[in-house]
Amino acid sequence: MDLIDQLRALASRIAATKDIIQTEEATKNAMIMPFIQILGYNVFDPTEVTPELIADVGTKKGEKVDYAILSDGKPIILFECKKSGGDLSINHAGQLFRYFHVTAARFGVLTNGLTYKFFTDLEQPNKMDEKPFFEFNILDFKERDVDELKKFAKSQFDVDTILTTANDLKYTRAIQNRLAEWTLNPSEEFVKILSSDLLGGKRFTPAVKDQFTVITKRAFEQLLGERINDRLKGAMTPESSPAQELVPVIPPEGIVENPIITTPEEIEGLHIIRAILRGVVSSRRIVMRDSQSYCAILLDDNNRKPVCRLRFNNTEKLAVGLFNQKREEEKFPIASLDDLYTHAEQLKATVLMHLPTEDAEKTA
Repeated sequence: MDLIDQLRALASRIAATKDIIQTEEATKNAMIMPFIQILGYNVFDPTEVTPELIADVGTKKGEKVDYAILSDGKPIILFECKKSGGDLSINHAGQLFRYFHVTAARFGVLTNGLTYKFFTDLEQPNKMDEKPFFEFNILDFKERDVDELKKFAKSQFDVDTILTTANDLKYTRAIQNRLAEWTLNPSEEFVKILSSDLLGGKRFTPAVKDQFTVITKRAFEQLLGERINDRLKGAMTPESSPAQELVPVIPPEGIVENPIITTPEEIEGLHIIRAILRGVVSSRRIVMRDSQSYCAILLDDNNRKPVCRLRFNNTEKLAVGLFNQKREEEKFPIASLDDLYTHAEQLKATVLMHLPTEDAEKTA
């Protein structure tokens, strides 16, 4: 199985059991050890993963870090663990700070089995930063998060590669978080900056502040693609209502372009394809990504795993794009949506191409 598939499987188990896991030890066994194992490290080999690594730190003797991943006998990643759902504030990372200082490890992870906070020493050499450069939530992750996590896998681990991107990643995430905050509640200073060139010398009065705060929030809602993507995904669930199914993408003011509209026919086509593939993969793994040229149906929302393309923009001439063994698209005209069922076998074969060999054999 791919890393993302293993993480999804672990996430399903954790979602079902997290409420009954009450201790740190249970969290380690049910959540954290499987996570480390997924990254390719043998948790049962003490030369690779050492539990409760002991080191004397100054006057403190016999302190332990919960797990240390080793390479050539030296720690490369340290894990400090809290119980499921426990507080992960920096005040609870004392042992991680001390161990980071006295070992060769360049990365420390603070986790409660649900969230993993990755630290390094970007601010001062050999002193762990107070803010993580990367966070991974096992119950809420995106494909780009998995791409970052892969860098810590045994097969890809390289200190220099991670450190090269860590600084940019840290500040990119910080800016994303700030933008997300401003989307819901723009700060007065930010609204003032945005409106200063638009007021023509007028004073920034409380009334003007209130007016431009509303305008700023509305502008964010139109410009931020993340909001649009969330609404599109909501329209693609089987429980969606007709009112949710038409979702235009609104371009920034002054830019003229054709809007992307997810039509009822495309929604129905998605549901038909999910029904066809239900015996091969879970219907929730089959998702839609719309564009002006065609509506892509993907496995795991991954554009490298195309299932087919619904070419319904020309309502007078419907067509579906299917993929052969060479992953080349072949277009087939269809008279109605029911004709999608005539291509059921090729759709199943395409999905099987994207599955790991062992899973494809089980399905077959």
